[in-house]
Amino acid sequence: MTDTSVLFQPFSLRGLKLSNRIAMAPMTRSRSPGAIPNDDNVAYYRRRAEADVGLIISEGTLTRRRGASNDANIPLFWGEEALDGWKKVIDAVHEAGGRMAPQIWHQGMSRKPGTGHFPDAPSDGPSGITLTGKKIAEEPSEAEVLDMAQAYADAAGDARRLGFDCIELHGAHAYLIDEFFWEVTNHRTDRFGGSLEKRAEFAAETIRRCRVAVGDMPIIIRISQWKSSDYNARIATTPQEMERWLKVLVDAGVDMIHCSQRRIWEPEFPEIDGPKGLNFAGWAKKLTGLPTISVGSVGLNGEFTAAFRGEGAPAAGIETTLERLEKGEFDLVAVGRALLQDPEWASKIKAGRLSELRDYQANALATYY
Repeated sequence: MTDTSVLFQPFSLRGLKLSNRIAMAPMTRSRSPGAIPNDDNVAYYRRRAEADVGLIISEGTLTRRRGASNDANIPLFWGEEALDGWKKVIDAVHEAGGRMAPQIWHQGMSRKPGTGHFPDAPSDGPSGITLTGKKIAEEPSEAEVLDMAQAYADAAGDARRLGFDCIELHGAHAYLIDEFFWEVTNHRTDRFGGSLEKRAEFAAETIRRCRVAVGDMPIIIRISQWKSSDYNARIATTPQEMERWLKVLVDAGVDMIHCSQRRIWEPEFPEIDGPKGLNFAGWAKKLTGLPTISVGSVGLNGEFTAAFRGEGAPAAGIETTLERLEKGEFDLVAVGRALLQDPEWASKIKAGRLSELRDYQANALATYY
């Protein structure tokens, strides 16, 4: 039977103490009518906290920029009513013994104009360019860019005031921060565009402003190579480029890097260290020295479940993830859709109730529990 004890070792970061290495990955649910967290949202997060999830990272929750989202059922993280709703969430999570970060989000040019909470608001982006490279708006001024950064910091400050344990900035998947990283969407010629380091400056500006807002509270940033519009996209094609990219974030004061890849077992640079080489989070930790979160299809198919049941699994099974965690390649494992289907996923593993693990079914996304 697979030894899962490494998942239940404690972890600390800047005074944040987690009981184990399992994080709930941020997942958009669109279950907040009127953009306000409600009693169903409170119960949804409480269930995961009661069931041994070490760190809950909320669904993406929006900055005060009016064009931040394409869906009016995604919760805001500003305004008295929305923040009162989030206060109920974090209080319930703490009552259940959990720890939680809000993921602070702005969709950038991924948002289709005319949609979301404020349909008349323009979409924000580095250069007014869509994910396909089409220019549809004027490039925002530096003052506007700074306000985009400050909007994240304003939300971060509210997270601290409400009692959250840390924050996560969504800097992945071709959303706003990631659009500054990416050459396709960032054609700026000021301090926020040009070289790789300059394209990372918007994220750095955001991190520095968030640090002012949160003090010693840990700041996590989620990043990715792949984009929602292009799975093969890359910000860094070599470890040297990745080091240049991430150094900007480290120097700005980020505490942890959440490295999103589609499959956790895939090596980031197989041409360098082979088919079993370090994954994205492994390289990020090696190059920066910071702790990292790894994520990507954990617990989604029968091969993973079979491994937990002692039925054997191929090299890409959960055993590989556990081995990498044991070696310190990364520090936390984020679990997404498997935790949507089964709020008790972590508890079942901890208690050895492995026969009760269920294979992931796509229709679980339609259920909210």
